[in-house]
Amino acid sequence: MSIFDVLTMLGGLAFFLYGMEVMGEGLEKQAGGSLTKLLGKMTASPIKGVLLGAAVTAVIQSSSATTVMVVGFVNSGIMKLSQALSVIMGANIGTTITAWFLSLVGIESDNFFINMLKPSSFSPLLALVGICLLMFAKSTRKKDIGSIFLGFSLLMFGMLTMSTAVAPLADMPGFADLLLLFRNPIFGLLMGALMTGVLQSSAASVGILQALTLSGMVTYSAAVPIILGQNIGTCVTAMLSSIGTSKNARRAALGHLYFNIIGAVIFLAAFYGLHSAVHFAFFDAPIDAWHIAVVHSLFNVTCTLILLPFTRQLERLVCLTIKDEPSAVAKVTEPELLDPRLLLTPGLALEQADKRTLQMGQMGAENLALAFQLLDKYEIDKAQRIEENEERIDSYEDKLGTYLMQLSGRSLSQNDSRKMSKVLHTISDFERIGDHTCNILDSAVELHQKRISFSDEARRELRVLEDAVNETLQLALRAFETEDLKNAVQVEPLEEVIDSLCAELKNRHVLRMQQGLCSLEKGFVYLDTLTNLERISDHCSNVAVCLIEMQHNSFDTHEYLSNLKASGELEYTKLYNTFKEKYALPK
Repeated sequence: MSIFDVLTMLGGLAFFLYGMEVMGEGLEKQAGGSLTKLLGKMTASPIKGVLLGAAVTAVIQSSSATTVMVVGFVNSGIMKLSQALSVIMGANIGTTITAWFLSLVGIESDNFFINMLKPSSFSPLLALVGICLLMFAKSTRKKDIGSIFLGFSLLMFGMLTMSTAVAPLADMPGFADLLLLFRNPIFGLLMGALMTGVLQSSAASVGILQALTLSGMVTYSAAVPIILGQNIGTCVTAMLSSIGTSKNARRAALGHLYFNIIGAVIFLAAFYGLHSAVHFAFFDAPIDAWHIAVVHSLFNVTCTLILLPFTRQLERLVCLTIKDEPSAVAKVTEPELLDPRLLLTPGLALEQADKRTLQMGQMGAENLALAFQLLDKYEIDKAQRIEENEERIDSYEDKLGTYLMQLSGRSLSQNDSRKMSKVLHTISDFERIGDHTCNILDSAVELHQKRISFSDEARRELRVLEDAVNETLQLALRAFETEDLKNAVQVEPLEEVIDSLCAELKNRHVLRMQQGLCSLEKGFVYLDTLTNLERISDHCSNVAVCLIEMQHNSFDTHEYLSNLKASGELEYTKLYNTFKEKYALPK
């Protein structure tokens, strides 16, 4: 084997790894946030968890990425440890699909249709289709499909290149002597684990082993321990990602390691035990790429079937290894929901950012309701609750801004890009709503400290405005959560009614002051309250208009509102009149 063969093999490996990366990224972008929906539906039982792990890994073509993602879920409190362990077992099964694709390299037949299954036959066609989609397709979705085809073709081309480069190894006595070492199960396990640990991908290391089998020198006795070691080596990525996480997240990563080690011990004991009893005829026979895939799948499926009923015992084992401190209290801190490990799958990361943004708005709504109560009767515990919520809202805004900046550098699907735009355009509005509720709290504090209160007439009028502002905030929140435009289109006409209410309340207030029915001191507090309520409705309008304009790939709020009011649309006028009648001021 010459230096040129070595360079060719390294080049093939580069194409192989890059193709796997491109294909996995394209597949993940197509899946997007639907992975989160799967999590909610399929982790109720261990069997569903296994199915979920297998499905997600088959989609993103990486058990390491799935496991890292699961560690992030556990660290965020999204997934329980017991659920995570079953998903990890499924991930081991899902990763075997790559080996089956790669086994097609070894197909040999004179039949035309069977020959078309060979990567050397169909990969060029897929590459041509992929590059055409990338260059000429306009939609992001078609471009993603093109990247999947091109990535798969690169992966297969890399596999073929490696296979060609290693063929001369058959004539090297030193290579045969090296393989004899791996017949020792310990050496084989270590070699497989080391190879996968370096490449950070069991699918890639299995592919390399499949390429080596085409030299005809790799036997079953050498391949089986290496394959088992490769499954152990894939745990390295998750173990590294769990550094600095919560105890349960570290336990999830350790559970992955324990599962593969226990499975490898059981499988090796069964394999060598049966061989000593019946003497397998194939033990020292050369293994091919197809049978590598068979052994890989057989190991992972068998281990899952054996260990799945013992998920609770596996959970106890990792809990005994990583023990709780006697005084420790299980708690998930706030920033952990935006776990950086989820950035590996942008669709999932955006789902979490979307949920956190909604929580900002919901806390603002809670603060508004409390602030209304404090205007009538001041209570210190409610005031403290508002201040605590405001601190959390501000913290969420900072964390979300940083998180989305990290996410912006990743390749996003069209749907994910749209969701990111929605979150980016609404974070500041929800934060400002929180600020205005704190301003109303300040008004309530001033009333309490100066021992003054609004007149009964002013309070009755203010309650009408409070109800209207509360409804517009609830409509905006529902529109944000569901992206239902039926809620969003109601916000702007109601906001215009609120503007009219504020103007009328200010006029009535000035009249009371002129008649000596209200002091100047109360007047300033009252006007500040009206201004803050009007500002809250303005921010609700911004959220709703953002959702409406998002459907048209435009975010020019001022232009939209101007056109809407100038057009005098029938539906808008009807909604405006309905809200105007609903929130009519008392005579």
